[in-house]
Amino acid sequence: MQDLGVTDPVVSTSEIIPYNAEEYMLQSNDIIEINIKTTSAEINQLFEMTGTSNSNGNMMGVQNGGDIFFMNGFFLDRNGIVELPLIGELNLKGHTLKQAKEVIENKVRQFVNEDEYFVRVRLGGIRFSALGEFNSPGKQTILQNSVTIFEAIAAAGDLNLIAKREEIVLIRQYPEGSQINKINLLDKNLLSSDFYFIRPNDVLYAEPLKAREVGSEGNFLQTLTFVTSLVSTVALVIALISK
Repeated sequence: MQDLGVTDPVVSTSEIIPYNAEEYMLQSNDIIEINIKTTSAEINQLFEMTGTSNSNGNMMGVQNGGDIFFMNGFFLDRNGIVELPLIGELNLKGHTLKQAKEVIENKVRQFVNEDEYFVRVRLGGIRFSALGEFNSPGKQTILQNSVTIFEAIAAAGDLNLIAKREEIVLIRQYPEGSQINKINLLDKNLLSSDFYFIRPNDVLYAEPLKAREVGSEGNFLQTLTFVTSLVSTVALVIALISK
């Protein structure tokens, strides 16, 4: 924090780029958290799933590599149907979280009076897959309500040196099917696109550059091993011929 006598600004700031994110619609294989509370202790017991009130058990599950939302959340099957205690089966596929909350509230009203209940519906974190030229590829889960594509890349250990950053493939799931998109991480317009925020079940694939540098990570060792083997083979052949 010294006075360096620099006339140019130390910090360069761009204009504010507004978000353009669509509201997420629930689909098959989603895991959601549904909390229902009423003024009746008996009804509350029916709505609670086994083990949800055991905080120690939940913490042990997380420490042992489990997922608290997978263990205690509600799973939407291949048809988008979720089964709730007392209420039964509900089809929530294609609903936003707000719409799903309203559907559940309409069912809860059959058991309690108006304004004697509370319903909360949340996503059980953002689950996605990172494949290709990531330092830590695989299935990832971030326990947040929203995750940017850069946060997703960071969770997968960042891209390695040979990843093609101007053409990341993103496969996005929709209630009616899947869509393949190609994203340029070097373009600031990404911040205002629909793909700046990762959605549940997204798949990120980082392609390798066509021209892989010899000195890049991984390739240097491969090249060195090949050259060493080649030299050893040539030396062996020369030694046999000399005899």
